[in-house]
Amino acid sequence: MKNFIKNLKGDIFGGIISSIVALPQALAFGVATGLGAKAGIWGAIILCFISGGVLSTKSLLISGPTGPCSIIIASFASLYLNDLSAIVTIMLIAAIFQFLIGLTSLPTIVKYIPYPVISGFLNGVGILLIILQLNPILGFDTLSNPIMTIRYIFINYSNINLHALLLALLTLFIIFLIPKRINKYLPSQILALILCTIISIKFGFEVKTISNIPVSFPKIFIPNINITKLTDYIPFALTLAIVGSCESLLTGIVSDSLTKNKNSHKKVILFQSIGNFICAITGSLYGAAATMRTVAAINSNALTRFAAIINSLFLITVLFIFNNFVSQIPLAVLGGILIKIGIDIVDIKLLKVIKYAPKDDLYVLIVVFLMTVFFNLIFAVGIGITLAALLYAKRMADKTNLKFESVYDVDIMNFEKKIERDYQHQIRVVHIQGQFFFGTATQIVSQFDEILGTKYLILNYESDSLLDISAIFALEDIIIRLNNQKIKLMLIIKNDDVRKQLKDLNIINQIGENHIFYNELDAINLAKTCIKTKIKRHNKKNKKNQKI
Repeated sequence: MKNFIKNLKGDIFGGIISSIVALPQALAFGVATGLGAKAGIWGAIILCFISGGVLSTKSLLISGPTGPCSIIIASFASLYLNDLSAIVTIMLIAAIFQFLIGLTSLPTIVKYIPYPVISGFLNGVGILLIILQLNPILGFDTLSNPIMTIRYIFINYSNINLHALLLALLTLFIIFLIPKRINKYLPSQILALILCTIISIKFGFEVKTISNIPVSFPKIFIPNINITKLTDYIPFALTLAIVGSCESLLTGIVSDSLTKNKNSHKKVILFQSIGNFICAITGSLYGAAATMRTVAAINSNALTRFAAIINSLFLITVLFIFNNFVSQIPLAVLGGILIKIGIDIVDIKLLKVIKYAPKDDLYVLIVVFLMTVFFNLIFAVGIGITLAALLYAKRMADKTNLKFESVYDVDIMNFEKKIERDYQHQIRVVHIQGQFFFGTATQIVSQFDEILGTKYLILNYESDSLLDISAIFALEDIIIRLNNQKIKLMLIIKNDDVRKQLKDLNIINQIGENHIFYNELDAINLAKTCIKTKIKRHNKKNKKNQKI
């Protein structure tokens, strides 16, 4: 009973603290996407209640609208302005994609996404979030394009609303300068939201506000799905699903480390997808497990799913009881809060060590960053992963090479001295150092021009990695080249799986079963025996010719 009461106290307090963190962010993200504050706050309520409360993994997760997901929603919401059916359809498809991802093994491979790709995307999202708030904090309408935002400011700089700018600066001042001991119990963002809104109301500032949020539960919205436009929706939906899944999994890893539990990656994604599906059909904002809110709850001694339920109930209470106050929150204040969120998203850790980073990593990071901010964040992650994979393949190919070793034998040398003018025999052992795959196959094949004059080539593949299609075709190309040059090929394959692969692909039959070895010495001895036999035959033939 003591443990139950202790956990209950922690869950209640942690749920309230996390909801206080979530409130200003949910309102701000709703406004930033263009769907409105109502979509943001109900997205936080529904997603947290469903995926973190009713459905739950071992570790506590507080879910809701997040920066990266909101930026993606804003990108397609601006394209389908006033077409709620299209926006809801995209979020529904994203939830379905996320559910399918949860059924596969993809959640377990998120950890293999290169860090420069993640960092470049997050830095891009952070900077993009900051740029898009420049208009609201100056009293202008929010624009979804960073270049248009900056251009609009230069054109309309004389019409800056000083009241809005003052509130935004005061918001940032409170958020950045509030002492940590106060921030632990009363988050700076909610404090800035309350104080700046009171100041705006008290002094009658003429600024744009959230306006009225209907005091009612959201209704089910069934979109009219336009089949002809589904192909246009899919890239947005797939990106939203992937980014939301990645965020949730990363938050799950943080939660695991703090609570000493181990989440099921698949369940995390499946539960998030169900919550996001319900968010979509109610016109609420799609989201993910939020790291900041989850950490705030755990640091307040929350341990179970009950904290997520308390989080949602507290947000509903605030929405219904303090609706009038919420409707008067200035957009400039929300802009200031989002600027702080954008700064938090920026990967400061990487910036500290960026001058020591390899050039390849910097190339990937810069490309993903620039695409995220100025071109199209829908494709930024995909192109970043592709570029990182190609650069990795190049690095592996540069490290993989052929090491040529000539093998000599005293007897062979003596024989060869006698017939040096007429015939020369040589054995070479070639070690493939590194993995033989598509990135190295072409490079290795090109190096076989160096083996002219060799009669027995022993190819030693030292890796345990299976060959990919490119490497298999390259090996067949090598066999053909050697046959044309009348060079006998012997293979040293130590791994049984690689042997089986070559046998299934008929490669071994092309070389001959008797030319496949487990160790190098056996291959060398066979080559020596063959050479000695040929030389003896050649000598006998010469002696017969001399007698004749």
